Amino acid sequence: MLPASDVVMLSRFQFGMTALYHFLFVPLTLGLSTLLGIMETVYCMTHRPIWRTMTQYWGILFGINVAMGVATGITLEFQFGTNWAYYSHYVGDVFGVPLALEGLMAFFLEATFIGIFFFGWDRISKGAHLLVTWMLAAGASFSALWILIANAWMQHPVGAYFNFHTMRMELYDFYSIFFSEVAQAKFVHTISAGYVTGSLFVLSISAYFLLRGRNIAFAKRSMTVAAAFGLASALCVVVLGDESGYLTGLNQKMKVAAMEGMWETEPAPAPLTVIGFPDQSKHVTTYTIKIPYLLGLIATRSLHQPVYGILDLVEQARERVKSGMLAYNALSALQIDPTDKRAEDVLDANQENIGYGLLLKQYTDDVVRATADQINRAAWDTVPDVFTLFWTFRVMVACGFFFIALFAVAFYLSLRRRLSKYRWFLWIALLSLPLPWLAAEMGWVVAEYGRQPWIVDGLLPTFMGASMLTTTNLWISLSGFVFFYTALAVVEIYLMVKYIGLGPDQLFKPAQLSVHPEKMQGEKGDTL
Repeated sequence: MLPASDVVMLSRFQFGMTALYHFLFVPLTLGLSTLLGIMETVYCMTHRPIWRTMTQYWGILFGINVAMGVATGITLEFQFGTNWAYYSHYVGDVFGVPLALEGLMAFFLEATFIGIFFFGWDRISKGAHLLVTWMLAAGASFSALWILIANAWMQHPVGAYFNFHTMRMELYDFYSIFFSEVAQAKFVHTISAGYVTGSLFVLSISAYFLLRGRNIAFAKRSMTVAAAFGLASALCVVVLGDESGYLTGLNQKMKVAAMEGMWETEPAPAPLTVIGFPDQSKHVTTYTIKIPYLLGLIATRSLHQPVYGILDLVEQARERVKSGMLAYNALSALQIDPTDKRAEDVLDANQENIGYGLLLKQYTDDVVRATADQINRAAWDTVPDVFTLFWTFRVMVACGFFFIALFAVAFYLSLRRRLSKYRWFLWIALLSLPLPWLAAEMGWVVAEYGRQPWIVDGLLPTFMGASMLTTTNLWISLSGFVFFYTALAVVEIYLMVKYIGLGPDQLFKPAQLSVHPEKMQGEKGDTL
């Protein structure tokens, strides 16, 4: 018996809402933790109080963000057991390993050192405190690493096999999961995006101080660090995004075709569509503007390999559904007689397509005798929402190139010591504050929504992973999440606005805000 379709949709909506909300805090944690390490390193090298003040002030905002991130992240892991019970049963041997390591290695590492970071300034040596700060940054990165390894396995399952005796996926090669090209590409891409978020946060708030004429020396140094680190990170995001695009082209061809609104397979090398309007009902994308060759180079790194269109991929999916029917039939025979060698051979030959056979469970209980129409509907289920993927991807990419331009201008102005001269740039920097979160959320929509209809790509359809709940249960829990998260959002915004408004000049001693006690703030008098 399968969960009702409305139960599946509500479960998906609840998990998606929780994940997107949680991911509002993750990138800033990743970026700020590393920037704190950089600022405190400069403090230990120069012994100038202003760098300690910078580390402490941005550390306060970091601490507020971490507290909210932890509160929202824990509920995500509980949902695997409450809302996605069959998924947890089916792949728990594989998926549970990185989640457990995230808790043991990353969460406790971060939780241990964050207290020392805040309360150890005058209790331990400068070198010891610097080590604590970098360990805090390492904990945040390790946390992201293990979560992204788990997520990458859902996108590209490796290192595991289906055991028909237990009816579960079982781990056989953790090395291939940990060092999966998809996992490593997702990690460095996501980490770099977090660095961009942290850098633009510091840049924007510092621009606010300069516009108000407050904390001039503090704001200039913060902007200089953010501009340099942000520019390097933004360039890395684009380069590493290209690697992710190539791996997606190898492993998730339907996602690439949907992101491009490409219905027909075009001659190699395929052009990249800059803009267009996909119509999923008519299987066409209108009013397109294309760049010749570019998609072929990104997705295949070749001038000769094709990038398959959606219609051809649906045809391939139709054949895989038929192969999955054979695997399902063999599996049914093995459940009756586990020693049936012929059925085991058939299962081995078609096992990689058993997930495609399971797509038929939405339309019939007798998978083996599915009709041609049911097979065709299951094949078309492999196409995600093209319009959504097409535009979310382009919003993400547009933000990425904007960040490069913004940080490049900021870096140039910092080198020329003119950060406070151009108010128009300070306003652009301030108003750009929400954009890293927009880009990050769009990136997660592309990654997760583009994987549909799979909860584990090619292995387990999403509708089969949900728990046997009632809509009443889900509406109650969803209402609770909305109320709880709204309250957290109010607290987060209140605290952030409060401490940004106070600024370092009201939180710390005046002596800590100058370069040297004998030096005052000035445009050309400012040095490290």
